[in-house]
Amino acid sequence: MTLKLKLTRLLVLLTIASLYLATIPATFAQTIVRQDEEIKKMVDELSAANLEALVRKLASFDTRHSLSTIKEKKKGVGAAREWVKAEFEKYAQASGGRMVVELDKYTVKANGQRIPQDVELANVMATLKGTDPNDDRVLIISGHMDSRNTDVMDAKGKAPGANDDGSGVAAVMELARIMASRQFPATIIFVAVTGEEQGLLGARHLAEKAKAQNWNLIAMLNNDMIGNSSSDETELRNNMQVRIFSEGIPFVESEEQARMRRSTNRENDSESRQLARYMKETGERYVDQLEVKLVYRNDRFLRGGDHTPFSQNGFPAIRVCEMNENYRHQHQDVRVENGIQYGDLPEFIDYEYMRKNAALNLASLANLAWAPYAPTKVGINIKNLTNKTDLQWEAPAKGERPAGYYVLMRETSSPVWEKKFFVKDTKVTLPYSKDNYFFAVQSVDAEGHESIPVFPVPVR
Repeated sequence: MTLKLKLTRLLVLLTIASLYLATIPATFAQTIVRQDEEIKKMVDELSAANLEALVRKLASFDTRHSLSTIKEKKKGVGAAREWVKAEFEKYAQASGGRMVVELDKYTVKANGQRIPQDVELANVMATLKGTDPNDDRVLIISGHMDSRNTDVMDAKGKAPGANDDGSGVAAVMELARIMASRQFPATIIFVAVTGEEQGLLGARHLAEKAKAQNWNLIAMLNNDMIGNSSSDETELRNNMQVRIFSEGIPFVESEEQARMRRSTNRENDSESRQLARYMKETGERYVDQLEVKLVYRNDRFLRGGDHTPFSQNGFPAIRVCEMNENYRHQHQDVRVENGIQYGDLPEFIDYEYMRKNAALNLASLANLAWAPYAPTKVGINIKNLTNKTDLQWEAPAKGERPAGYYVLMRETSSPVWEKKFFVKDTKVTLPYSKDNYFFAVQSVDAEGHESIPVFPVPVR
């Protein structure tokens, strides 16, 4: 092919591209989202050294088994929860009275399985109240206080629980320290739950409480094992990837919601999965050298975590978990066997990796807590058959009016949103067919904080 012919073909392609771009309305354009300087500052305040100190202190209580002693001052789950409560109270001093710390106690009846007799347990909660009295949104971030050995009923043996789940609790604590001095319109609850290893007990208690009290819980972030970057099956470390698990088909949906899911093919667009995508986009925006891998199941194969009771009660909930699991240091008695050290000890945590995973949570929480309410009545107009897509919605009924909206688009086979258009109106016509793409709409404020995307339903 001659150079002249190549140039001619290139000119034709550029002409076609320009004509196509001309079909996109001038009222919106694909957007490059900027970073928020205050979120960047908070991310920079996260300290791997602080996280290590917190993990080592948690491991020093010898065991934090849910059924361990609550009478000793330096050993057992009772001493550990009192220490976490005291640390939360220190952080609360920077909040101007907005952070309230409590032991949320609850009684679990003997069940003949992992609870041999009635027992009183407690979640340690630090609630950072929103600054807007009309904003009823709640966000929860959690890790689980309790630890275990090989025998899940061993309440006395040494069970340091550094990674499982000292890493999650330490991340929750460090975020509470950093965020306590900031003001958010929505309420954020930082919680170390107890009873995870005995059947997700603390999380179930809190999820049922949220449902009974009709909380407007828009996001629940469960952090369980976020500090290990090695595997017992390979010498390779992976400190640049982290997993987020989310349900596809919701645990809870009405017959009408199930019918709508089937008719719009939204099996991959539950509220929990929208939250997972949101965290991937936001986390990778603020955290260098970290790729968020979206895993399309509620949790690991045949396993569960503290986000599950929230999903089962109809709330958007996800699990953040390290990319590799090292089974020499998970659910193992502390021992040396054939020259190999077993047990969940602090020296096996990669604290810089843990810092990045904590930063993923911080950026997501802050961005969402500062964002406007999500748009309402988001729909695709199906009145006429067309190769274009007509989207419409209404401004949120509560909170500050958004500066505009992002219209998101992806191919049906894509795990993530691929295009993001900014519009100021509450309707738009896109030159893309609804047969070939999925869409969603999110509110955005003047600083660029986005709400969770809302998947549209058919309207006439």
